[in-house]
Amino acid sequence: MQPRDLSSHVEYVPGRGVEEVARDLGLDPDELVKLSSNENPHGASPAAIDAVRGAAEDISIYPKAAHTDLTVDLAEKWDLTTEQVWVSPGADGAIDYLSRAMLDPADPVLVPDPGFSYYGMSARYHHGDVRSYDLSKADDFEMTAETVLEAYDGERIVFVTSPHNPTGATMAREEIEALLSGVDDDSLVVVDEAYGEFADVPSAAGLLSEYDNLAILRTFSKAYGLAGLRIGYALVPEAWGDAYAKVSTPFAASEAALRAAIAALADDDHVEKSVESAEWAREHIHEHLDAPTFDSAANFVLCDVGDGSAVAEAAQQAGVIIRDCSSFGLPGCVRISCGTETETRRAVETLNDVLADLEAPEP
Repeated sequence: MQPRDLSSHVEYVPGRGVEEVARDLGLDPDELVKLSSNENPHGASPAAIDAVRGAAEDISIYPKAAHTDLTVDLAEKWDLTTEQVWVSPGADGAIDYLSRAMLDPADPVLVPDPGFSYYGMSARYHHGDVRSYDLSKADDFEMTAETVLEAYDGERIVFVTSPHNPTGATMAREEIEALLSGVDDDSLVVVDEAYGEFADVPSAAGLLSEYDNLAILRTFSKAYGLAGLRIGYALVPEAWGDAYAKVSTPFAASEAALRAAIAALADDDHVEKSVESAEWAREHIHEHLDAPTFDSAANFVLCDVGDGSAVAEAAQQAGVIIRDCSSFGLPGCVRISCGTETETRRAVETLNDVLADLEAPEP
């Protein structure tokens, strides 16, 4: 017996972990700096950590109350009804819920290239067809409605990422509105704002009252520092919010994750600290790295280094883990997550040494 034909599916390629690299190099994990996965270098809010400890007593109970409480808090934050908030196990869980709600077999989905591979993965899981629109390196990966609409051909779901991963580019509000107006009425535009807290642009959530073909993705993994708990959500039009109960996985978000998210959502100081830290790190990388960089509104910077694989490998050997962007179709680039000041300074110094060594002529 074999599973169904998965030959068209692709695997998600995550950034390498500290323990994995330390084992390969024979190093102490504490000697390594990991800036490959866009995690929060300051960790989670202390209040969220306390909430996880407190939730331990209730892990024998299905998390219905906690789910309700977080939904209410998020609805209040975004000035929406509770039916418009789809809590999920990470933003990728929300992508799956939208795929279940929208896709019939063979329905096409339009995704950015380069972009987050899980958009296409989820569509294929649900027997959808995946098409793409190109974001051009030559144009600094500028995202406009025209760019998307030139490739658009009636796809059921259209994905936009703002800020975009791995480039850090954003899509202006007026461009999102133009896209929403330019697609068919039965095409859903999904704006992924996983890195939205780091960007000085308004959320597309403000457009939900005007458009019924819009959904927004958000996560607690980045600015809130809860990546290990897998908690995210989608914001959807009120008219079809009741579809959530028919497509969501029963009790998918754990008690600990829900309680941590409730606490993290209330800790504005921790989010502000995390955002300010990322802003400093982005600026430091832009100013001091000896390689071209792309403007970023996220907690990472894309850098054009010539040979991303060689640079990432050499940096790793020197104790700094960054992301080779070959898996994004950008073999000449690496992505550096924003670390603490100490981590970011070390990463830039290490990469400059690596770049100089790789450029040095053979003796």
